[in-house]
Amino acid sequence: MRKPVFAANWKMNVGPTEARAFLKKFLAKYKKRADRTVVLIPPAISLTTVVAGLARRKDILVGMQNIHTEAKGAFTGETSAAMARAAGARVVLVGHSERRYVFGEPDSATAIKCSIAVENGLTPILCVGEKLEQREAGTTEETVLRQLRAGLSGIEPALIPKVLLAYEPVWAIGTGRTAMPADASHVHRVLRAELGALCRSQKTAAAIPILYGGSVTDVNAAALLGAGDVDGLLVGGASLDPVKWSAIVST
Repeated sequence: MRKPVFAANWKMNVGPTEARAFLKKFLAKYKKRADRTVVLIPPAISLTTVVAGLARRKDILVGMQNIHTEAKGAFTGETSAAMARAAGARVVLVGHSERRYVFGEPDSATAIKCSIAVENGLTPILCVGEKLEQREAGTTEETVLRQLRAGLSGIEPALIPKVLLAYEPVWAIGTGRTAMPADASHVHRVLRAELGALCRSQKTAAAIPILYGGSVTDVNAAALLGAGDVDGLLVGGASLDPVKWSAIVST
């Protein structure tokens, strides 16, 4: 059985002071559970604050929202995979829709980031998803499969299980629109079948969690998790509220 994964992407929200306040409220409500994995992904400036605040809660992982494609050098404002790992990150988002469509990151960058994350002991959450016009044109499967293949192109088949996958339809992110559980389930099945081909083992692919992201709330979390092949949630806005977040991770 795949253990569900709940990942909170705070995006450009929650500075160090706010992070300490969040942890105080959240940890008072959420007690350690062995049947799920919880990940907090703060902005880089709050990473070490969150790591320190979770010193006694090793059951909760901390992630980076982004890493650079190079190991070091004159890249002002960027963070390398090795630096992220040294600072306490264990997970990193790769290919998030905002990186793709706001910052213009191509599939080639996503491939490098996935590869360099694995090399440095970070678990990448590779995000894939279609825009509204792609969905309406009937190219959802074509789009997410291209992104999946590209993102994993630099990783040996035997190492693909070190990657988590998240399906986040762009049209549902921050819009209040959510994919129907059946729709999410269908895309997840398509992705898992392709993972089997890339891993050269359907059995191996069956063990890789695939998360859903896109206007997830404490109200719709249970329905989404009840859909077939939905193994967790990548949550944005609702994860900024420690009460709502504790309800989601306890679903």
